[in-house]
Amino acid sequence: MPRADFYLIDKPRFREQPLLLVCELAKKAFAGGQPTLILTRDFAQAEALDELLWAFDDDAMIPHQLAGDDDDEQTAVLIAPPGVDSADRPLLINLRENCPAGHYQRVLEVVAADPAEREGSRTRWREYQRLGFELHKYDM
Repeated sequence: MPRADFYLIDKPRFREQPLLLVCELAKKAFAGGQPTLILTRDFAQAEALDELLWAFDDDAMIPHQLAGDDDDEQTAVLIAPPGVDSADRPLLINLRENCPAGHYQRVLEVVAADPAEREGSRTRWREYQRLGFELHKYDM
């Protein structure tokens, strides 16, 4: 059964920079040997995440790149802005407003503290429920 985990941001460090939590999740996935796809809301967010993944942890080297190159398959963490096709991977971090199409064993939803974000996450929760996902929620 596929699983969806919702990470609701609450801690000040993540409130100020929600993409830090995305980096932490990507780091954990890489350490566990799980190829990861991150769907961003737009190209600017993809570029910001690309930069942050290089800088957020001096001790971590997480192989990553923006999707669309020939060597996408070899890269541990792939960042895909809208309009860029990429193959499904076992683990998906979704930053978009809609539930992703495709087949994933696990989807991680990072939800900012903003009320509009929370409302959108409730809609996605119900959609995952309808699709038969096992659901979990974590306050971060």
